[in-house]
Amino acid sequence: MPKKDTPKREINVSAPLVVRELNKKYGQFEVLRQLNLEVLAGAVHGLVGLNGSGKTTTLECLLGMQSFNSGDVRVLGLPPAQLHKSRGRIVSIFDSPSLHPQLTVRQALEHASLLCEQRVRTPAQVEAMLGISRYSQFKIRHLSLGNRRRASIAQALLGRPEFVILDEPFNGLDAGGVEDVLALISQLNRQEGTAFLLSSHQLPYLEKICSHLSILHKGQIVVSDHVSKLFNSQQSRLLVYCDDVVRACAIVQDIPGVVIEDNSEPGLLTLQLDNVSTALINQKLVQKNIMVNELVRERASLTSLFHDITSRDPVQTGEAAA
Repeated sequence: MPKKDTPKREINVSAPLVVRELNKKYGQFEVLRQLNLEVLAGAVHGLVGLNGSGKTTTLECLLGMQSFNSGDVRVLGLPPAQLHKSRGRIVSIFDSPSLHPQLTVRQALEHASLLCEQRVRTPAQVEAMLGISRYSQFKIRHLSLGNRRRASIAQALLGRPEFVILDEPFNGLDAGGVEDVLALISQLNRQEGTAFLLSSHQLPYLEKICSHLSILHKGQIVVSDHVSKLFNSQQSRLLVYCDDVVRACAIVQDIPGVVIEDNSEPGLLTLQLDNVSTALINQKLVQKNIMVNELVRERASLTSLFHDITSRDPVQTGEAAA
């Protein structure tokens, strides 16, 4: 009798954060409108937006620090009112560190460790991870903003958090501190599968670390996807340095996917390319005896993507939301 195949057990791929149709008003003013956001397991997810776009309100609503008018929020499957049941599986660190100013770093960490259901690191270990061992006996109020931020992150890592929310994690850090925090996020994400939601204005830093990105604009998530897909959707720019810009314009203007930008710099032709190769542009110009001195293709960046998205009408950007 043939052996029956054993049905495969489905892997639990539930997202650490799911926000559906979130609405929040201050009086008659709509701060958040039909906001949808999902952070996937194992993702380092960036949340960016202009000042006043609703980033802080969003974080406070999903953490139960503010009520909201309608919608549904689940963090590791828990609604905001029940996040206390996570016992260290969810941690959040806001822009202004909230450690007790009269405690030393070690006292603050020892107190926090009592609240963790699963303590996998000692206070001394997390101090070493964040490079603040030398400040162990310093009172929090005597630390710089950057070192207070390091102490806050150290506190969050006493257990084994599954989901970490960081609001402006790079504020107050010098260049070395930023690199340390980026390396730590990468390490925890890679080795322990920790998911992160990073809300920040520091776009170049997010570009270094994030796997996914959401742009919050006028109370809505207007774009949300894997970073590589977002960059691929952007037109790239090509700087063509040549000896005859006028003739070069006439040659390339009829190539499908090429848009000529206004430019007043002598000897420079600036093009926007949509699925057009640099080699093709070079070939067309050389065939017409245009001397091409240099071709520079500008890579799409998070900064350029952000400015492009936030300069559009919110109705248009909403069509692109994943």
